[in-house]
Amino acid sequence: MRITVTSVLVDDQRKALRFYTEVLGFTKKTEVPMGEHSWLTVVSPEDPDGVELVLEPDEHPAARPFKAALVADGVPFTSFEVPDVRAEFERLRGLGVRFTQEPVDMGGFTTAVLDDTCGNLLMIASH
Repeated sequence: MRITVTSVLVDDQRKALRFYTEVLGFTKKTEVPMGEHSWLTVVSPEDPDGVELVLEPDEHPAARPFKAALVADGVPFTSFEVPDVRAEFERLRGLGVRFTQEPVDMGGFTTAVLDDTCGNLLMIASH
C-alpha cells in the first residue's frame, strides 16, 4: 500500500493553483471539470509521477470551521520537505509569503510555517 493522492482544503481553487504552482513551485498535473469545481491536482516537479496533492474545495460544512480552528491555534494542516528551510524561507518571503513561524531548529530538523492564502497553514521542513 502506498499514498498516491492526498488533499488540502482550499477556499478558492484558482487562487490555490496560482499559489501552489507560481509561489511554491508545484506543477499542475490534472484538471478535470466537475461542475462548479474541478478535480485539480499538483505534483512536485522533482517527482511528476509521485503523490498528487488535490486542491480540494472546502465546501463541506465542517471544513471551514475545522480550518479556522487549526489556523487560530497555529497548527499547520500539511507539511512539505525542502532541502533547506532557511533558504526556502528567504525565497518565499521575497515573494511576499506570510510566515506565522520563522525557521526554528527542532533538534535534527528545521521547520517554518506559512500561510497558503487559501485558509491553511503549511509547514516546510528539512533534516
